[in-house]
Amino acid sequence: MKPRSNGAALSQKLLLISDQGGFSRDVIARWQMQPHLPEFTALSTDLWQAASASSFDLAIAGDLRSGRSLEVLAQLNRSLAPAIYVAGVGESAHILRRELPRLIVIPRHDAWLDTLVLLAEETLKRVEVAAHIERVEQNARATETNATLGRYMIDMRHSFNNALTSVLGNAELLMLETAALTPGMREQLETLHLMTLRLNEMMQRFTSLEQEMQCTERSSQTGVHATHSFAVRG
Repeated sequence: MKPRSNGAALSQKLLLISDQGGFSRDVIARWQMQPHLPEFTALSTDLWQAASASSFDLAIAGDLRSGRSLEVLAQLNRSLAPAIYVAGVGESAHILRRELPRLIVIPRHDAWLDTLVLLAEETLKRVEVAAHIERVEQNARATETNATLGRYMIDMRHSFNNALTSVLGNAELLMLETAALTPGMREQLETLHLMTLRLNEMMQRFTSLEQEMQCTERSSQTGVHATHSFAVRG
């Protein structure tokens, strides 16, 4: 059973684990009252496997068969994905929280469905924020790596240009020695000369790009200062 919805939370996946079909139906029916629905997958304890929990943003368990409940809850407690358990009548939420500290435990009371859905929505929001932060950090690390490479290229640009000038000059001098060069040697020397010219063009383009970026940055800063001055005068 995988009802889907339109909305911002479409990409989020929620796993329902229960041996009573009514539990999953009640949770989904209550969630239908919310503006956004995740993608639901409802499984019994016989069909669910611990490894599958990592492919979901949140797991919710309730009304588990007594012979399987301890094993399922222990596996959910070890899962990387957050998990919520709706304790049954007679189960101590306090003891469960102490023995399964990574599991969010909700006692069964009159308004447990409302509590469950609201808590699950907040948990999904936290998962979404954590995923966004991770993406930002990855982008920041990639940007820092690129910036380091860029700084190295800038630092080594003059040395690289000097080396290119030396190679280009020596290649041109050797090409003047027409009598000493065989046709094969001249062809190789011309290829070396051509490739050196191409490298020189790349470095010239690199310098031009750097100057363009600096001009753009100065223009942007000038515009910001002008706007700020106008706002102060106004």
